[in-house]
Amino acid sequence: MKGLFMADQIENSLVVGPDDKVPTGEATLLGLQHVLAMDVYVPPIILAGSLAMGAANSTGLLQSTFLAAGIGTILQTAIFMKMPVSQGPSFVPLGAAAGVVLASGGLNHGGMATLLGALTVGAIVLILLGLSGVFQKIINTLVPAVVGGTIITCVGLSLIPSALNDNVFEASGNIYQNMILASITALTLLICVAISIRFPRVQKLFKTGSIVIALLVGTLVSAMMGRFDWKTVADAAWIGLPQRTMFHWGIHFDLTAILTFIIIYAILTTETTGTWFAMGAVTNHQITDRQWNRGIIGEGLSCLVAAIAGATPVTGYSTNAGIVSITGVASKRVFISAGIWFIILGFFTKLSAFLSAIPAPVIGGVFAIITVTIMLNGLNVIRRTKTGESDLYIIGIPIVLTLAIILLPTKVMNASPQMVQYLLGSPIAIAAITAVILNLIMPSRSQA
Repeated sequence: MKGLFMADQIENSLVVGPDDKVPTGEATLLGLQHVLAMDVYVPPIILAGSLAMGAANSTGLLQSTFLAAGIGTILQTAIFMKMPVSQGPSFVPLGAAAGVVLASGGLNHGGMATLLGALTVGAIVLILLGLSGVFQKIINTLVPAVVGGTIITCVGLSLIPSALNDNVFEASGNIYQNMILASITALTLLICVAISIRFPRVQKLFKTGSIVIALLVGTLVSAMMGRFDWKTVADAAWIGLPQRTMFHWGIHFDLTAILTFIIIYAILTTETTGTWFAMGAVTNHQITDRQWNRGIIGEGLSCLVAAIAGATPVTGYSTNAGIVSITGVASKRVFISAGIWFIILGFFTKLSAFLSAIPAPVIGGVFAIITVTIMLNGLNVIRRTKTGESDLYIIGIPIVLTLAIILLPTKVMNASPQMVQYLLGSPIAIAAITAVILNLIMPSRSQA
């Protein structure tokens, strides 16, 4: 076997495959389901808060992020990766982005121009990496089945704290109400899945639509609790063009900022690799050499679009692999519809405000289950791979490190050098690098 793990080792439970035709109306609804289950609006809100942006700048950043996510999703799904892949803003670059802006004069004095310059150069480096054909050789050499399965497992594991802490336990509002909302939403999702399994005749409704049903129920309950922010929706304009693009901020190239973001792009690429592995596992697809290279080109173009739009990098979003695993729908038409929804949100600010007003615990109830399905898909890859004594460490140590970084005290993180902080901000990157290194230095084993 070559370096890539064999995705056809995974049991296939898809209702709709990647190339299956889905009616336009159904694809539109299922695409919205992906958008609803993704917390795409959270990273730009965090960055806006870090930079003390006013309402106009915050809205502009949110619109730009939606627009870039939509264009990137369509580029990857339809043209480059040609897999059901969704793009969204990563949390990893946020600290570096805020640092570059503040260190370069602040928001309105060249800081954003310096950030966008660094993001542009980093995106071009990714495009060149894909065009060179080197990326697939790196993957084939360094990532056999056991490493790929370990990376997928760590992707799911690393997302669990965000699902529970950020969206439920540490989210704004009464913690007991948060737990109730998350529980109701998660329970609704489980009931939908159970109904689809017990009554196959209604599988199409309750399995494929399980996430949107759960989110609707959670949102209705939150409205009855007085937790849905109607004022934000009412105050938002109906339609607005993105105003805070590169043409507004300008562009400036600073060597230190560029080098910082080239390193961060390397970390993001490691994360994206894990996302692609996860999607390959749930869709029963072995990623080809050509797809790896074209995928990196698409990743670079997505990030370039984000920089031009005035947003932080949009990269492969791992949440969607869990959504596919739960709903059984992997149609590329659905993902293209999700991309179109994101583009609409980039201009339809009233709808964008409505989706952003869905309470975090409602998202968290669904997100928690999604993260577990991603983790279990990784374990399933490992389970179907013939392993030896060395593999116990190749699998186990990255998992331990993922947990260690998740639980790392904030004071230790803050005391680390800035570049180390960026790396520690991505448990997936740490886990992937560790798994690859251990696979190279541990005694060889027989492969399945």
